[in-house]
Amino acid sequence: MENRKIMLWKKPPYIEFSAEKFEASLKEFKVNGKKSAMIVCPGGAYACKAEHEGDPIAEMFNEGGINAYVLDYNVAPCHKFAPLSDVQRAIRTLRSMGYEKVGTLGFSAGGHLCCTSATMYDFEAYEKTDDIDNFSARPDAFVPCYPVVTMDKKYTHMVSRQLLLGDEWENEELAELFSNEKHVTKNTPPCFLWHTATDDAVPVQNSIMLANALIENNVEVEMHIYSHGCHGLGLAKEFNDISTWTQNCVIFLKNRGF
Repeated sequence: MENRKIMLWKKPPYIEFSAEKFEASLKEFKVNGKKSAMIVCPGGAYACKAEHEGDPIAEMFNEGGINAYVLDYNVAPCHKFAPLSDVQRAIRTLRSMGYEKVGTLGFSAGGHLCCTSATMYDFEAYEKTDDIDNFSARPDAFVPCYPVVTMDKKYTHMVSRQLLLGDEWENEELAELFSNEKHVTKNTPPCFLWHTATDDAVPVQNSIMLANALIENNVEVEMHIYSHGCHGLGLAKEFNDISTWTQNCVIFLKNRGF
């Protein structure tokens, strides 16, 4: 059966900044009778969306009894607020469809978008357009996987910073706005987080900074740092230890009502 494609916008915000007039959508992976859903944000440095971090992750959630939707979101060239607008609209869309629990998961730059959904859910990234926008954009949980968390030059993935912020990539005030560890509060949703200590693309310090901020604000967090492994592992099926993240993640979510 073909997976349903759900267009997110009647009139996409910031579409004039997209060279190809891109319109964001969700690809549905549904489990009948379940009232929870995860939005999957593939990585790709805000340049593209990695296929192995999309559909296979949604299928993993289905096997665990959780609905999943792969988000096809804006990447460069686009307005800096376009990806955040897409994930906020996606959360609201699923709530409007009757889902009682909605979470976000993302890898690498998609992990940055996942974190941004959790730390900037009350940021008005776009002007409200219809009744869907009256629903909350706050995820009930978020799952950053080897994420870009900070835009601070010391630890960020510089290509992700450059492509997200565009011509303003050297603007430190704007970089701070998109540094998620700086915006964690006591109202940030619970987090399941994993990274590898030897990631040579996105330093593990990104996850450590996020975990520290969550702990300081008494937000529930489960973090796994694996001793080895490169960047971009996805399901990590070739590693018996790292691949356990999927089972642990599903348990974490189900313990929180998913």
